[in-house]
Amino acid sequence: MAMPVIYGADYSTYVRTVRLTFEEKPAEYRLEHVHFLGGEAQQPGHLRRHPFGKVPAFEHDGLTLYETDAIIRYVDQVFPGRQLQPDDPRRAARMNQIIGMIESYGWPSIIGKIVWQRLIVPMTEKREGDAAIVRDAKPMVSLCLSEFERIKDGDRYLAGPEISLADLFLAPIFTYFTMTPEAQELLRPCPGLNAWWQEMSTRDQMVKTQPNLG
Repeated sequence: MAMPVIYGADYSTYVRTVRLTFEEKPAEYRLEHVHFLGGEAQQPGHLRRHPFGKVPAFEHDGLTLYETDAIIRYVDQVFPGRQLQPDDPRRAARMNQIIGMIESYGWPSIIGKIVWQRLIVPMTEKREGDAAIVRDAKPMVSLCLSEFERIKDGDRYLAGPEISLADLFLAPIFTYFTMTPEAQELLRPCPGLNAWWQEMSTRDQMVKTQPNLG
């Protein structure tokens, strides 16, 4: 079987989700760096892989894909190893609901607003982020966190007793979110999520895929 290739930057939460899926199987892959914050995703070579100029893009054995959700479901179905999608229909529905919430509400508010203003703007533009954007994002982030907490309930992982694709979607987001000043306050009412993050953040697969932020 040909070596699968992920095109993207290790600092991308979506790229890390795909990498985590491979690491959890486990299965070999190659990461080809595309520095999207530096504009490389808009270059013709990458646009042929991903016409919307985003990351990740993916190639395997003649198949080309983009969109993280499609890539990780393919990886889980094709490569042997740990199953990352529950057989139980209710747990699978929980997993799918959480992934949908992350893509529609979680990522845009947590990464797109709070993390962007607190971490990305100071790093790339050498200025302080917009506090008003952060303030306005907090109610949506709080709602997302409270729903993750409610849906997880007393289970070890987000969709049940076993790790699933939902955990691999949220964990890279939490890596950055917990670096912001707002995280402690917003996570205070969520003991289940805090316990989940304490375990997820120390998994070997998370350590191995830690982005190089230097």
